[in-house]
Amino acid sequence: MTEPQGPAADYLAFLTGMIEQAGAHAMRYFRQPLAVADKNRGQGVFDPVTQADREVEEFIRASIAAAYPGHNIIGEEFGSTQTGGGKTWLIDPIDGTRGFLAGSGMWGVLAGLMDGERCVAGAMRQPFTSETWAGDGRGSYHIYEGRKSTIHTRPCERLSEAVVCCTHPAMYPSAESLAAFHRVVAQCRFSRYGTDCVGYGLLASGFVDLVIEGGLSAYDIMPLIPVVEGAGGVITDWQGDSVITEAATGMTTGGLVVAAASRPLHDQALTLLNL
Repeated sequence: MTEPQGPAADYLAFLTGMIEQAGAHAMRYFRQPLAVADKNRGQGVFDPVTQADREVEEFIRASIAAAYPGHNIIGEEFGSTQTGGGKTWLIDPIDGTRGFLAGSGMWGVLAGLMDGERCVAGAMRQPFTSETWAGDGRGSYHIYEGRKSTIHTRPCERLSEAVVCCTHPAMYPSAESLAAFHRVVAQCRFSRYGTDCVGYGLLASGFVDLVIEGGLSAYDIMPLIPVVEGAGGVITDWQGDSVITEAATGMTTGGLVVAAASRPLHDQALTLLNL
């Protein structure tokens, strides 16, 4: 597989360098005493935010604004900054804040660039393990301590051989969607919870085969799409349609996502999800 050329290469180079620095900011707070606020203020499911989330997003916003002043920015903590340009950056400064607070390594820094309805470059950094996953939809890469390697999904085509991941059962918006997820799990080799964004990196690297989730916003998932697709995987909503964003709000349509290592595996999962 050839390295990306032109603007795609420039965006990926910017992303991987910037997101590594952003991860270093997050690590200053990891496994340290940290004040936590609830964005839902007791009116719904606990939705934590910390100084780490805010500082990381501020750093990423400033980096993007300096490098690409004509681009729009949408982030989880500070909302939308619209310049009127045709490209939009999506930021999740710490995807997996609950895992971050629990001292788990299953969290990461996410950023991706939207051109219209397509994410043309995306990256995820897990600074605790010194790993970055990045892709442009045509190729995907794993970077560890400066060493970059091309990655591919595992050639798994049967649910009985698949490893399936989900961040937490509570993320499904209804009893019906949770039951649908369990129908898939029952046919798989085994399942793992608590993976957050790292699960998609592990899928792209060939260690797990399915990630099925719900309740996602654009900044949770769009940066990971070019990583999964560039590694040979398939990622759609639960109806098999593209995961599309509404640029003004930063929200996905539906928020139910299934990522698979192969098309046959994806088709089998969709069949069970839609019974």
